[in-house]
Amino acid sequence: MSTPPTQLPPGKIPVLRVMPMPRDLNPSGDVFGGWIMSQVDIAGAVPAHKRSRGRVATIAVNSFLFKQPISVGDMVSFYAEIVRIGKSSITVDVEVYAERNPESPVVVKVTEATLTYVAVDANGVKREVPPEIVA
Repeated sequence: MSTPPTQLPPGKIPVLRVMPMPRDLNPSGDVFGGWIMSQVDIAGAVPAHKRSRGRVATIAVNSFLFKQPISVGDMVSFYAEIVRIGKSSITVDVEVYAERNPESPVVVKVTEATLTYVAVDANGVKREVPPEIVA
């Protein structure tokens, strides 16, 4: 499956950038899907945590699509954007891009996912998302 080259999203800053290491590989030599899922969860939690002004817990992985494999040496960038805010929940879209082949750079979208987080207090009990601060 070949995806045409793309570029990193213009005007957006990644919430996370990681370069996978050999320990992150599956038996086929690609980066293990569980590693990618873990990083996506971390990336999605960043804007949810900021918007909720406190702890959040993952309550759902609404969708997760692996579009391309990730390899050791790829610079992997995670972009996360809040798409819905409920009474106590925050839904986040995460897009993942890999920058490959530094000698002749190529950027490919490798993963996209939607996750839902719930705001929780210090005891892990669900709480309301506070109103947005408008500057």
